[in-house]
Amino acid sequence: MTPRFDSWDDVVAFACALPDVEMLPFYGTPCPKLNGKALASPGREAGSFAVMCRPDEKLLLIETDPGTFWQTPHYEGWHALLVRYGSDDPERVADVIRRGWWDRAKKAQRAAFGPRP
Repeated sequence: MTPRFDSWDDVVAFACALPDVEMLPFYGTPCPKLNGKALASPGREAGSFAVMCRPDEKLLLIETDPGTFWQTPHYEGWHALLVRYGSDDPERVADVIRRGWWDRAKKAQRAAFGPRP
């Protein structure tokens, strides 16, 4: 079943289902983290959440799906991308979260998980 990302609770449920993810403070807010590194946060913009993302992938996502992926000046230059809730392509959003997990995983965690999504 394809996940839905219609709320912060949906994001947390999906991220926390990934291996070894736990809710820990991130700038004072409980957020899903792997190995002490944040995967996502509620963000600063209504109707969106922030997900950690490689800069080159961030630009590609914004260019190819600006209805879902975007940024404000606050996020420019950061390894974080804003994602609007209710995307028409929730599987793509899930892959962005999975890649964030993989990028923060240790070698043994990656080996158990498989190739980068």
